[in-house]
Amino acid sequence: MPTTRISARVSAISESATLAVDAKAKALKAAGRPVIGFGAGEPDFPTPSYIVEAAQRAAADPKMHKYTPAAGLPELRSAIAAKTLRDSGYAVTADQVLVTNGGKQAVYQTFAALLDEGDEALLPAPYWTTYPEAIALAGGVTVTVPTDESTGYLASVEQLDAAVTDRTKLLVFVSPSNPTGAVYPPEQVKAIGEWAAAKGIWVVTDEIYEHLIYGDAKFSSIPVQAPEIADRTVVLNGVAKTYAMTGWRVGWMIGPKDVIKAATNLQSHATSNVANVSQVAALAAVSGDLSAVAEMRAAFDRRRKTIVRLLNDIPGVVCPEPLGAFYAYPSVKGVLGKEVAGKRPQTSSELASIILDEAEVAVVPGEAFGTDGYFRMSYALGDADLEEGVTRIAKLLADAK
Repeated sequence: MPTTRISARVSAISESATLAVDAKAKALKAAGRPVIGFGAGEPDFPTPSYIVEAAQRAAADPKMHKYTPAAGLPELRSAIAAKTLRDSGYAVTADQVLVTNGGKQAVYQTFAALLDEGDEALLPAPYWTTYPEAIALAGGVTVTVPTDESTGYLASVEQLDAAVTDRTKLLVFVSPSNPTGAVYPPEQVKAIGEWAAAKGIWVVTDEIYEHLIYGDAKFSSIPVQAPEIADRTVVLNGVAKTYAMTGWRVGWMIGPKDVIKAATNLQSHATSNVANVSQVAALAAVSGDLSAVAEMRAAFDRRRKTIVRLLNDIPGVVCPEPLGAFYAYPSVKGVLGKEVAGKRPQTSSELASIILDEAEVAVVPGEAFGTDGYFRMSYALGDADLEEGVTRIAKLLADAK
């Protein structure tokens, strides 16, 4: 008879490092310490009022108090299809859309629908912390493809090709990237899509930061750039980042009808429908214009320039310019091994701990994203806190030797 209390598969899951850092920072602030947190990946803006008002009306509507289809409100699925064509040029039908409880459920259900035990998933690193955990839960095996600041954290076709084996089932492709802010240029998106099609592997592409693009960078969707991969592509997206709706928990997956049907069957047993009030809020979001998004993007762009400048002024720190999302991913390898506050940190995790204790600034170490020697720092926080936080780090590291 089994003696373990917790299954091996679930026991192997790590806590979300980004949420853990954010929770620790908030707990310290609640205890009276002036901690500034760069951990959480959520906009510091309220959800736009027209979205909130739509939700308020829905809460008072008796129709929204009952079960609705597991795959999502029909009008929302249609609106997501229309929004996808508007924003990325990708034409899909409503029955290719599954509405999920946030982007994370879309991630998990996609891997669960595609991966069998032992199937390999190519995952460029640095990567968002949830991907390898969701791959493992689905029985898959993560094959990391490392990138670094020398290439702007972009994986090449040659690197991807070298990682392929006879067990490779899919590629996880993310642009703009969490955690690095890297954005693949359209010609590289096209090349990777054509390569994947030629190899006969799937592409799971996370487009949740599609509207947070800066400077001359351009968002491009892989099934648009390489139409031949469309029948083996699942697009992940949601309202969380674009519309400052992280707490509303509405995401979606778009894919071939057989994959969406299989994932819908899974969701019908796992959660049933997404909360109707949140779905109506999402309907207002994706059906509305993008003016609120433009205002947030302008603020993020200003903060992006500030954080890159301040970080690159710190000896031993190198921060490439992020072109998307709202994260900077500085290398701190030039500080490791030096004396900081009487200690000699050997890893970015150790350095992050010292910074939290001594400077009262919370950052997420690179180990959480598959690359030691880096920090992920969200610049989705107020301008004053951003400058104060990086200034504290600079003062602490000024005497590192």
